[in-house]
Amino acid sequence: MKIKGLMGSVPVGDKTRIMGVINVSPESFYKQSVKVSAREIAKTAEQMEEQGADFIDIGAMSTAPYLKTMISIEKEIERLKRAVRIVKDTCSLPISVDTPRSKTAEVALNLGADIINDVTGLKYDPEMARITADHDASVILSAYEKQSGSGNAVKTTIQALKNSIRIAGNVGIRSNKIIVDPAIGFFRAKGNNPFFTRMKGKWLDRDLILIGRLKDLQILRKPICISVSRKSFIGKILNIENPGDRLFGSLAAETICALNGAHIIRTHNVSSTMQAVRIAEALMRR
Repeated sequence: MKIKGLMGSVPVGDKTRIMGVINVSPESFYKQSVKVSAREIAKTAEQMEEQGADFIDIGAMSTAPYLKTMISIEKEIERLKRAVRIVKDTCSLPISVDTPRSKTAEVALNLGADIINDVTGLKYDPEMARITADHDASVILSAYEKQSGSGNAVKTTIQALKNSIRIAGNVGIRSNKIIVDPAIGFFRAKGNNPFFTRMKGKWLDRDLILIGRLKDLQILRKPICISVSRKSFIGKILNIENPGDRLFGSLAAETICALNGAHIIRTHNVSSTMQAVRIAEALMRR
């Protein structure tokens, strides 16, 4: 099934798109992805554009459930304002902003950001949906509930996403501006922030099931974005604690995601991911 949609000014659906990650949050789980100085941010954005990225996703506060990463909204906005300005001055790619906070999102959108990437699917901050709609921005809705039932992992994920799509529709966010994300890594038994779904059972099993059955999300008729780069499930399977050593596992998982129907791959490894995904696509067309 071919799904058409828009993110920023880029159509999705004709091929797998690549979203490069720039973290300006020193507390992020993958330290090599953190860019703090203006020179680092600008150089990374420029490189990602040259390597073929379709979007750049900027994060100013880590939302990793297993880390203590909460910062003040003032600090998040300060970091993000600077980063968005630098990226806009450096490259022409649409900018996605990774935040669950509406005030942060509003500042970024006023500076020219195109996409809101909300790991809580518009459910943490009651103003997020309205602000996104007011700016006619695209939005990535991650599967999120305060607590997940103990039922089928795919069914509970689809239901969580349906609830977020309903919230978006109720405030007038256009259908072709909505992207869904199964929230790999964000279903846990416990965590240190409010941005994850508390679940019973094994989080590893849940993540692997969703990646393997990603095509099931096509029932929602929305483009699918997925982020598996350097994540915990890779470390768990390969017994690799350091995210910096998880590149090959990431590429394998990202390739599977592309073959299983992902429209957008959000990654720390733009060049490597691009090569892996394009080869997979070429071989599957034969």
